[in-house]
Amino acid sequence: MTVRDAIQLLRPWQWTKNGIVFAALVFSMHLLDPSFALRAVAGFVAFCLASSAIYALNDVCDAGRDRLHPAKKSRPVAAGRVRPGAAVGLFALLLAASILIGWRLGAPFLAVLALFYLVNTSYSLRLKHVVLLDVLLIAVSFVLRAIAGVMALRPLDATIEISPWLLVCTLFLALFLGLGKRRHELSLLEADASGHRATLRQYSKGFLDQLITVVTAGTLLAYAIYTIAPGTVSKFHTPSLVYTIPFVLYGVFRYLYLIWEREEGGNPSRTLYRDLPILLTTLGWLVTVVAVIYAGRL
Repeated sequence: MTVRDAIQLLRPWQWTKNGIVFAALVFSMHLLDPSFALRAVAGFVAFCLASSAIYALNDVCDAGRDRLHPAKKSRPVAAGRVRPGAAVGLFALLLAASILIGWRLGAPFLAVLALFYLVNTSYSLRLKHVVLLDVLLIAVSFVLRAIAGVMALRPLDATIEISPWLLVCTLFLALFLGLGKRRHELSLLEADASGHRATLRQYSKGFLDQLITVVTAGTLLAYAIYTIAPGTVSKFHTPSLVYTIPFVLYGVFRYLYLIWEREEGGNPSRTLYRDLPILLTTLGWLVTVVAVIYAGRL
C-alpha cells in the first residue's frame, strides 16, 4: 500500500464533517479556554480516526459496486491497488486508536463514539440499501458528532447541556447535504444508478427535489428561530446572532444552485474547498458568530 493509496482510502479531505464537534466549544463560550479547547481537539481527532476507519470498511464492502461508478472506480480497493485484508487491518488499527482517545475523554464521549461506529458499520454493511433510512442515518451521524462535542467538555463543566437547537439544526443541515448527494448520484449515473446502489432505483429527481425543498425550509427556519429565541439572547446577552442569518441563507442558496443548475453536490467536503463562494460564506459565518458571542471577551 503506497502513501497515496492510504490517503485515498482514509479520505482526510472529508474530516471537515467532524468540525461539528467544535460547536459545543464555541457555543458554550469556552473557546478561549485552553483546557476546553484541548479536549475538543482530542474529540475531533477521535472522530477523524473513526471516520477514516469507516471509509476503509465501506470501500471493502462497496468494491464491486464502486467499479461500476465513473469516479469511485479509482478508489484503491476497487482498483485493486489495496487488498481488502489490508483495508480491514487499517480499519481495526484506526478503530483501536479512536477508542483509546475516546476512553481518555470519558465514558459518555466513548459511548457516543461507540454508537457512531454502530450506526456507520450498520450503514456500510446493510442499511445503506434501505430507501430513506440511508439518508437519515447519514444525518444521525452528524448529530452524534454534535453530541460528542458536548460530552467531551462536560468533565470540565457539568452545566454544559445538549442544546435541542444544535441537534435540530444539525439534523436538517445534514439531511440537506445527504439528499443533495443522492440527487447528484442519480444525475451522474443516470440509467446505471441502480447498478451502483440498489436504493437509487427507488429515488427519482422529482422526489428528492421535494425532500430537499422541505429540509431547506426546515434548516433555515430552525436556525433563524434559534438566533432570536429568548434563551439564545439571554445566554449570549445579545440579539446580534440574527446578523449571521444572511450567511446561512446565501450558503444554502448557493448550494441549491450547485445542485439544481450545475448538477453538483455529490461531495460536500470538496465543495467547501473548491467553491470559493461557499468557502468565504462559511468563514464569514464563523467569524461573525465568534465576534458576536465573544465580543466582550476578546
